[in-house]
Amino acid sequence: MQESRREAEVELAADGKESRDTMLKGSAWMTGGSILSRILGAVYIIPWRIWFAGFFFQANALYVQGYNVYSILLIAAIAGIPSAVAKQVAHYNTLNEYGVGFKLYKRGLLLSISTGILVALILYFSAPFLDNGDGNVIPVMRALSWAILIIPTMSLTRGFFQGYQDMAPSAISQFVEQLVRVAYMLITALLIMHLKVIKGDWITAVSQSTFAAFMGSAAGLLVLGYYYFKRRNYYRDLVAKSDNRLQVNTMQLYKEIIQQAVPFIILGAGILIFQLIDQFTFFDLMRVFRGYPEVVLQQLFAIYAGNANKLVMITISLASALAITVVPLLSKAYTNNDKEGIRREIISGLILFEFIMIPSALGMAAIAGPLNRLFNGTGYGHLSANVLSFYSVVSIVLGLFTVISAMMQGIYQNKLAVKYFIIGTIVKIILQVPAVALFGTFGPLVSTAIGFVVTNFLILHSLTRQFHISYRLVVKRTNQILLFSILTYATALGSVFLFNWILGHFMDISATVPSGIVTFIAMFVGGFVYLYSVLKTRLADQIVGSRISRLRTVLHIK
Repeated sequence: MQESRREAEVELAADGKESRDTMLKGSAWMTGGSILSRILGAVYIIPWRIWFAGFFFQANALYVQGYNVYSILLIAAIAGIPSAVAKQVAHYNTLNEYGVGFKLYKRGLLLSISTGILVALILYFSAPFLDNGDGNVIPVMRALSWAILIIPTMSLTRGFFQGYQDMAPSAISQFVEQLVRVAYMLITALLIMHLKVIKGDWITAVSQSTFAAFMGSAAGLLVLGYYYFKRRNYYRDLVAKSDNRLQVNTMQLYKEIIQQAVPFIILGAGILIFQLIDQFTFFDLMRVFRGYPEVVLQQLFAIYAGNANKLVMITISLASALAITVVPLLSKAYTNNDKEGIRREIISGLILFEFIMIPSALGMAAIAGPLNRLFNGTGYGHLSANVLSFYSVVSIVLGLFTVISAMMQGIYQNKLAVKYFIIGTIVKIILQVPAVALFGTFGPLVSTAIGFVVTNFLILHSLTRQFHISYRLVVKRTNQILLFSILTYATALGSVFLFNWILGHFMDISATVPSGIVTFIAMFVGGFVYLYSVLKTRLADQIVGSRISRLRTVLHIK
């Protein structure tokens, strides 16, 4: 009896190690692809800003307003199908019914192509009604509508790969998509605004910058097509060896996709929905409480919704990558009725999220001054830096929502997660007016933070109640991570003050080059302090696994 128990414990530990290794491998690919894409999506702003010169803030505000509406409609076009397909494919693969998962993907293709065409037409023809009183937004939205034709199919195919825990194609296609998009943006901005080779004004240049989404998505789809055809024999072999006991008709497959997709639409657009609330309330509220002219309002909106948001989304994308990875793993544990596995994945996901997100967010807050000058110039200097610093801290709450809402979907608690998000949204709407009245430009971020705190609390409370999760280990790891993150913040902030003082004797520290020097030095110093701390204390080994010990050897840390 005792020997059988030991064997069971060994088997359980092996399963836990296997699932953690799978999660970490998937997280590495998705995090790498997501972060590289986000970095590209932020770095382009430096030359883009230079070429737009005095029109930069207005151009960025126009770009953001077009993209926010586009992003909501794009999520509707995608309809949560990629994540739903990833979860269902993982579910059927666990049952050794690869044929059903493959059929699900093919039926999903028809659905994604149809919704892509429909929503693209809706965006194109409804642009005049969604411009928020600014006619310049119309050509920007219409340029974005072309991308919606392709992106749903591309996203669906990524979901198919993720259902097999094959994250590399998704990560690589994501990077290529962003690379082509950024290249097109910069080339057209250079030709229109700087070299004047192509006739047009700053509005034309912004429209071309948004049309770049179509060029990037086309490139990303080609990459996925390459990987699919490269591995088609492998998939055929799995299908041939399936049990083939389940017979699922086409209508049932569509029903499964739609049932799983609707919550993904709402939760996947969670952060965007809050941003859209800001877009359609910020201008009117600021006119009432501050009385600023239209040009100033456009610039202030660009500061937090455009400039800061692009940088903060780099850290939030870390959480998004983790969320995508945890859904199929939780789905597998749920399918096997493995409650211990569900508890293990939830705790592992939360700790891994904190391990990456907290130091990243606090580190960005510490270097907000030079980082903001590097990417966004000196306009509204102190205000821009303070907004970025505050937004960086708020991003922890946003990232946590991304992870735990995906966990809820992974264990088929979709409706409950949507209910909690709606409650948080109501809180956001109620607080929007007093927050803007009291805090001005910071107001939308304050109401957003409180709204997501409410939603996160409700979701975590539900997970705890359902699966009897003990947070003793999470609290212990959180305290360690928080300690090292604060140390990282202090070190990075000290480096900023020190090197600003040193370089200030030789050059204007508000210029792009010295701001870049200070940013990268502070990033390196702060990052090294955190890395050294987690390696020296073996915290990294306990969270990431024993493989991290190789890095300790390379850095000669005992």
